[in-house]
Amino acid sequence: MKKTLLIVGFALALFSCDKQQSSEAGMKTAYVDIAKLSKDYEAFKDLESQSKIKEGEMGRELQADVKQYQEDRAAAEHQAATKGPQWVQLKAQEFQKREQDITAKQQQMAQNLQEEFGAKNDSAVNVMKKYIGNYGKEKGYDYIYSTSDISSIIYAKEGYDLTDEILKALNEEYKKNHPDVEKPAKDETPETK
Repeated sequence: MKKTLLIVGFALALFSCDKQQSSEAGMKTAYVDIAKLSKDYEAFKDLESQSKIKEGEMGRELQADVKQYQEDRAAAEHQAATKGPQWVQLKAQEFQKREQDITAKQQQMAQNLQEEFGAKNDSAVNVMKKYIGNYGKEKGYDYIYSTSDISSIIYAKEGYDLTDEILKALNEEYKKNHPDVEKPAKDETPETK
């Protein structure tokens, strides 16, 4: 009886190991370097370019306010000797309020920029994730892992890296769906527009 149980147990162990090996051998896995996708995906490049352009526009608007403030302050300093201490005190309060207004405007602009492009960035990330998921289903992958600067994948065979393949497909899809997005010339920076 003990021999029979031992033989049955041994047979089950072999069968179990064999089944585990066959299911592992049938798994199709790969990984994608998210840092590279984030750097080279056209949607992220376009968002960065649009953000810099808008930031430049906001900066010019703010710079005009600062320049006017400085000119008004310089003019008031020249008039201070002839207007008297009470006038100087009122002007100082006025300039302090204008300075606070400029600071508040700068903070509001930065917040608006962050909100607008944060939402657009989140949308691009969601498109990327959905695309990778659909790609995995279409190509029959059981798992597609992600890796970046801080990676949970320490080692993988070279053939398991889908980053370039997915990046190319993502960029083609993006260009197909966004033909109206203009690309700045290589020597043209957003600040020079």
